[in-house]
Amino acid sequence: MTSLVIPETPADDDRRRGLRQMRAVALGLLVAAAVVYVLTRRQAGGWGYLNATAEASMVGALADWFAVTALFRRPLGLPIPHTALIPERKDALGKSLQDFVGANFLSESVVKEKLLLAELSARVGRWLTDPAHSTRLVAEAARLARDALGKTRDEDVVVLLKDVLIPRLLEEPLSPTLGHLLQEIVADKSHHPLVDLALSESASWLADNEETVSRVVATQAPWWSPHWVDDAVTRRIHKEALRFVREVRDDSDHPARRALDDLLTRLAGDLQHDRDTMDWAERLKQRLLSHAEVEHAITSIWQSLRRALVEAFGEPDGPLRRRAFDALTAFGRRLTTDRALRTRLDGLVADGGGYLVRTYGSELTAIISDTVNRWDGKEAADRIELHVGRDLQFIRINGTIVGGLAGLTIYTLSSLF
Repeated sequence: MTSLVIPETPADDDRRRGLRQMRAVALGLLVAAAVVYVLTRRQAGGWGYLNATAEASMVGALADWFAVTALFRRPLGLPIPHTALIPERKDALGKSLQDFVGANFLSESVVKEKLLLAELSARVGRWLTDPAHSTRLVAEAARLARDALGKTRDEDVVVLLKDVLIPRLLEEPLSPTLGHLLQEIVADKSHHPLVDLALSESASWLADNEETVSRVVATQAPWWSPHWVDDAVTRRIHKEALRFVREVRDDSDHPARRALDDLLTRLAGDLQHDRDTMDWAERLKQRLLSHAEVEHAITSIWQSLRRALVEAFGEPDGPLRRRAFDALTAFGRRLTTDRALRTRLDGLVADGGGYLVRTYGSELTAIISDTVNRWDGKEAADRIELHVGRDLQFIRINGTIVGGLAGLTIYTLSSLF
């Protein structure tokens, strides 16, 4: 396995300087204790107390120096057991750290609780209600969409159609799916607005184009029919057609509307269950998708749609961006006022976070042990010491002071008793 080089950071120089300073302080205290010990050795009277204090300080300082040093290297280079713990046992330490993080930070219950307490939906709502934020979000999304559309080549779309979409559509039976979709549309009456639109436009066209209708109908008249008869018949046909379309348009319960609903209902059922209708629909699908012009037509539609979208995304004050901005700010305001919606969304976020941790948590925490395993042992020890070694020097300083106080206490008690 290739060793992973741990990169230097700009703050490392400050850490290294601080580590040297604290080492010097700890060493200075040890040297001071040694000097005092030498100077007060075999001195009578009160000097004995100071000598005992200095001696115990040296013992405490040396013991804690050994303990701190043994974490990162072998003291004095001696092969003493259970020393150089980090470079020798870094893999085990990495696994222990992985288990600790997984149990205490990336557990499903902890993550879900933290996500619920964070109230992310309320924060998002407050953020979106700021017009500057919504404007920036719309602008960034529009830029990304324009870039994506601009980099999409027509050749790639053609390949996607020819090699993926059309072959898949040819293989999959679509009539049951279409039948079920049509059944849902008819049941929900979702087609009624489209029917209303078609009837309204038809009535308007018939009212405005009487001469065109008369001319088309007149072409079907026999050659021997007098013109005045043809004119009367064509006017009557136009009048009756316009009356019928207006009646159907204005009566939502017209028999023609019910007949259309019945026809669509039967067609939806036949597309799902009638073998002849299903075969007819599949043959029609095969003819349409296999036609040479289908590829060209879809490509042309895609090119027109892409141009329109690129232009719409590129207009800062265009209708598409304005509607997106209005939708975002309205959603933000609703998030700030609708507690039930916030509760649902926060619950979904928490469940999503819990699912990610439950499914991928072990893989995420495995990054810790995998990274530690790739570290060089000596370099890892040096880097860790650089980050925590300055604070560890306080152990040596405290050991010197506490050792001296303990020695003084023991010597005092011994003298008294």
